[in-house]
Amino acid sequence: MNSAKDCATADILATVRRYWGYSELRPLQEQAIRASLERRDSLVVMPTGGGKSLCYQVPAELAQRTDIVVSPLISLMKDQVDGLRQCGYPAGALYSGMSLDAVHETEEAIVTGRCRLVFVAPERLLTPRFLQLIERLNVCAFAIDEAHCISHWGHDFRPEYRQLAEIKTHFPQASIHAYTATATERVRTDIIAQLGLRNPVALVGTFDRPNLVYRVVPRVDARAQALEVLKRHPGEAAIVYCISRKDTESMAAFLQANRLRAGYYHAGMEADQRRRTQEAFAAEALDVVAATVAFGMGIDRSDVRCVIHAAMPKTIEHYQQETGRAGRDGLEAECVLLYSAADILRWQSLIERSAVETASAPEIIAASRSLLEHTRRLCTSVHCRHRKLSEYFGQEYPKLNCEACDVCLNEVEGLADATVNAQKILSCIARAGENFGVEHIVDVLLGANTERVRRWGHEQLSTHGLMKGTDRKSLTNMLYQLVDDGLLERTDDERPILHLNDASREVLRGKRSVRLLQAKTRVKKTRFDEKSWENVDSGLFESLRSLRRQLASERGVPAYVLFSDATLRDMARMRPGSSDSLLNIRGVGESKLADLGQRFLDQISSYCSANGLKPDAASAADRPRTHRK
Repeated sequence: MNSAKDCATADILATVRRYWGYSELRPLQEQAIRASLERRDSLVVMPTGGGKSLCYQVPAELAQRTDIVVSPLISLMKDQVDGLRQCGYPAGALYSGMSLDAVHETEEAIVTGRCRLVFVAPERLLTPRFLQLIERLNVCAFAIDEAHCISHWGHDFRPEYRQLAEIKTHFPQASIHAYTATATERVRTDIIAQLGLRNPVALVGTFDRPNLVYRVVPRVDARAQALEVLKRHPGEAAIVYCISRKDTESMAAFLQANRLRAGYYHAGMEADQRRRTQEAFAAEALDVVAATVAFGMGIDRSDVRCVIHAAMPKTIEHYQQETGRAGRDGLEAECVLLYSAADILRWQSLIERSAVETASAPEIIAASRSLLEHTRRLCTSVHCRHRKLSEYFGQEYPKLNCEACDVCLNEVEGLADATVNAQKILSCIARAGENFGVEHIVDVLLGANTERVRRWGHEQLSTHGLMKGTDRKSLTNMLYQLVDDGLLERTDDERPILHLNDASREVLRGKRSVRLLQAKTRVKKTRFDEKSWENVDSGLFESLRSLRRQLASERGVPAYVLFSDATLRDMARMRPGSSDSLLNIRGVGESKLADLGQRFLDQISSYCSANGLKPDAASAADRPRTHRK
């Protein structure tokens, strides 16, 4: 190839087809690839699963050069290198915990030019030893993955990312390419400034993830509600996000007691424990992981079919990033957020505590509060979730009905007698003297005979037992909905108490109606869900999934780096009977055909013979091989 500018689209597609088995590029990928080939700084924002990694993988191979990829987590580096090597793509990584032999072997591959990509953590990148290693290579390009970590205004700021501004000092002729899945305009501007990008190409993709079904459900019993959702995904990969470490452990224990293959993950565990949980999840030995946000960027498993938030996340960026772990293969996935106004109060307390401990600047505290308020609005509004998320990131949403959220699927309904129930709750607070917290008011309304109720003489109140027979958690949820709707005040001190306000009094006087929400008991299947399984032989799919798991175990790699669920579904739909037919399945490149093709063809042939089916059920050549990476 004469120059980067001479690179034809056909050359780019030939590389993508050879290694990854796709004959089409997704939006913005070609522009991002060309920016790297032309050694022009760039900022690329694409949703999780949108194909960011291809943007820095293709240029290095096309230009036959060694590029450096800065990645924040060891597990993420290992997964990417495993996946690339399974495709026949030469890549390596250097990270803490490697044996000396592995370090020397990788360094040898780097200095001899046998690696197209070298993955490294930000802490290692600018060490004298690593600089000395790569200065011999005349490195042309650096890719910064999870680039939002460099911004104070981002949701996952990491101080170690700030040193990346020094790249331009050591390699003034190299281009820098920043990649992230979640960045508002303010964060994008900060990334450009912090990295010192020069006249960068700015490519911002569509933030919407149409294959995700979003549901926001009033939290009544987080563990029972999570179990109910997970039962819709038997044997499939799922993540349950919790706020505290203790919550992850109790959630995992509850799910295990209900015969789910579940584990937990949080930053307080020993590193070896965390590694075992993560590897078990990657190897499909665990179906569900209950985790704090520590279980985040390292999760590259493409077939996560469900993400549950057992409590509201701190920011919409966190929510977008964490729900983005679902459906990375482009197939449908469900995202359920269990919400209570108590979450807002909990996060506010954590923000205040963190501000004191870290002596944060007032503008940083104010930014945290603002981000929290945006998340509250997402949870409490009864508007299309896809639209609200798109608009938050500054993009218009074109559809009137997304057909993929609880609001558009008409799954949210008002609670019967909401105004009457609100009046009962507010009346109880008024009679008790506006000096008590949530639990005490709930006790009085349910007619509890506790020492505290008797001590205050509240068993004598006319509201004592007024809502007897109501489910305790449902009643608590109603009370928090009143707080969230501004119909009731709750202090944010260490022992918060409830106060009436002007809106409360309007409700009590019958001058204001109240709407309390509840989720319908049944959820609907989406059109996307039905279409993705159309003509798929589910028995053959499970048979191929079992083979994939077996081969991955033999090779010591995560199952999803061999083939995605999307590729297996296409195999189970088309039943390829020859190498040519298999090569026409999306996700089957030349390297994987040579390496794995015969094993999968034999499995398909065996299944067809046992079930009286003919191979080549559909003409794969006539079907578009949509890139889902």
